[in-house]
Amino acid sequence: MAVDERPTMNHNGHPLSRRRLFAGAAAASAVTVTGVATTSTAAAASPTHAPTPLVTRDRIGSALLHAPGGGPTAVRFQADFHDRLVSWLAFWSANSPAAWSAPVHIEAQVDRSGDTLTLHAIRYRRDDELRDGFAAGRVGGSHWATLASLHHHFPIVAPLAGGAIQVGDGVAGFTGSPAQVAFAVAACRQLWGDPSATASGWQEHAGRALARAGQRADVASRAGWAAFTRSSLRRGLGTDSSE
Repeated sequence: MAVDERPTMNHNGHPLSRRRLFAGAAAASAVTVTGVATTSTAAAASPTHAPTPLVTRDRIGSALLHAPGGGPTAVRFQADFHDRLVSWLAFWSANSPAAWSAPVHIEAQVDRSGDTLTLHAIRYRRDDELRDGFAAGRVGGSHWATLASLHHHFPIVAPLAGGAIQVGDGVAGFTGSPAQVAFAVAACRQLWGDPSATASGWQEHAGRALARAGQRADVASRAGWAAFTRSSLRRGLGTDSSE
């Protein structure tokens, strides 16, 4: 059965237009406060940008940016990286349970170059309560789901000690990197219930997961990787329909 990518519904049964929320907020969020800097492990592998002015934003889509363990902040980004982050968070939200609001807080740091983000938390509202959709240090379905969503949108994704996730700018797609293979093995084991998955046979195991999700594609292709990461996101957040 193909993955359902129709707009999700809110708990009152009305369409929840998350992408519209994200698109409107991104353009209106320019401010003039210096962003938080963090030491980057992914920055060395990220693409080299020609010198361009950074843009300052206090949110990603409709979600306000918060410093880790602190309050609202403004961060300096490479413009294309911020645009990709907006698309990523809209994708994460569109595949989350219908009762969840669009994300309202993102707890993160950005390096000085503006093209590497360290994600600590995603928060949404449900029944007027603020809840964690992802939280560093909390390992479970939402952790693997969020990793899947980032691998769907970025070529450089690195889990860090403590559970935060670092992501570097770049065009999405399958590269066959050790990080992508390690994620695929972990997703097969943790999300798809396949404890026998190994790095040497990961394509076979990931292919079985795709088949369970009603997909027929080579996971080591651009389309197959996109299908595998999308299906794993939905599996981790409990919104897939596979058995």
